[in-house]
Amino acid sequence: MIAVGLVAPPWLSAIAKADMIRMSRGGKPSSDTILVVCQFTGGNDGLNMVIPYADANYYKLRPTLGIPDSKSLKLDNQMALHPGLTEIHDFYKAGKVAIIQGVGYPNPNRSHFESMKIWQSASPDNHYVDGWIGRHLDQQLSVGPLNPVLAIGISNEQPLALRGEKVSVPCFASLKDVNALIGDPATQELLREVQGGSGSGGSSQAIVRNATDSALNAMEILSKQVQNYTPKEKYGTDQFGQGFQQIAQLIATSPATRVVYFSAGGFDTHANQINTQQTLYSQFSAAAAAFQSEMEAIGKADKVILLTFSEFGRRAYENGSGTDHGKAAPMFLIGSKVKGGLYGKVPDLSNLDQGDVPFQIDFRQVYATALDSWVGGDSEVVLGQKFESMPVFA
Repeated sequence: MIAVGLVAPPWLSAIAKADMIRMSRGGKPSSDTILVVCQFTGGNDGLNMVIPYADANYYKLRPTLGIPDSKSLKLDNQMALHPGLTEIHDFYKAGKVAIIQGVGYPNPNRSHFESMKIWQSASPDNHYVDGWIGRHLDQQLSVGPLNPVLAIGISNEQPLALRGEKVSVPCFASLKDVNALIGDPATQELLREVQGGSGSGGSSQAIVRNATDSALNAMEILSKQVQNYTPKEKYGTDQFGQGFQQIAQLIATSPATRVVYFSAGGFDTHANQINTQQTLYSQFSAAAAAFQSEMEAIGKADKVILLTFSEFGRRAYENGSGTDHGKAAPMFLIGSKVKGGLYGKVPDLSNLDQGDVPFQIDFRQVYATALDSWVGGDSEVVLGQKFESMPVFA
């Protein structure tokens, strides 16, 4: 399945108009760093992921779902990780994981749809209708053309985060879809004809035609490179294993790619939370570890940062065998250039906000840090206001 971002070719048109401008200016991407965004869809229970094990209130609120002190992976004398996150714990000890606690936004919404929309648009007041990464790419486009594979989504549909006013990022359910599209001569010819027509026409037609050819040629090259790459690590067959294997293939074979967006589901743990979390966290931890090891093996580790988020956390108290929709939760930044450690205050479970862990750090501050300090963007333009960067990069 190929997402709308590629089938309907507005992204080709955007590249078409911009390509010649950037070339004429001798422009190039402002940064060679790569941001990988991993979305935990469903509302990840951050309180069981990063555990305030030294707080007796945690076990009072979660008498059956609380992770026993003896099983948790200690970070310091107050906080610990879920036992499924073994490899992430090893990375943390190596200084490669920054855990930002209590992340959220003012007046939080417990609706999956509305809260995810807020996180992906980075607009709690609904001022923006497009996505934060899309606006970043629009900003880059304003100074010259973008490479067709500058950003790629691994998703069944294009996430709001990747939608811009001018750009439309290609998204694929899997990299096999790239091969299927490029490997079909009829589809290629149709796209070239729809976008550019035959060889005649005015200058605007020529620009569109030339850039369409450029875009399709770039995708054809990507397809061949991905097919010829053999992963250096072993990945699981689960959603995280397959997702991170494909991300590794993209980064290894596509030097122009600067943003990769990936989502994984299953985090809506209203019931059977203990088993579900153990499975999801173990899969994520193993896949992230294989990915990090692969980046180190191919010499890309200093250029890649992994950012995780979910639309909200869960309630502080358990509800049967699960937890209901909550508010704040931790975000992770993982990579060789991360300044590892815990950021933000330890959750105060004696001072809850309507039964939830209150937010203390606006998620847009984390986005601003990634934009300004990692991908070479301008967060004030993208987010509409200034957020102070956090000292999370070495």
